[in-house]
Amino acid sequence: MSRYLIEREFPDGLSIPQDEGGASLCRKVIDNNAEDGVTWLHSYVTPDRKRTFCIYDGPTPEAVRRAAARNKLPISQITEVRVLDPYFYK
Repeated sequence: MSRYLIEREFPDGLSIPQDEGGASLCRKVIDNNAEDGVTWLHSYVTPDRKRTFCIYDGPTPEAVRRAAARNKLPISQITEVRVLDPYFYK
């Protein structure tokens, strides 16, 4: 399984309520991703909430794109990445 950095832009800002509605929305994204074997690990959001950098595991970039389309989420760029752990060298 490959790991990807997904960059997204939200011109109006991303808003996920911190309540049951937001939790339900996240569960729906997780379930939709699973249909293509894609796993959302975590995301970083800029302070203005207009850009996100999301870490996903998935079989292919195409699978990630299909899952994003199903979730109606934009993708600006997909980059395959690997983990570099500075503590490995200790």
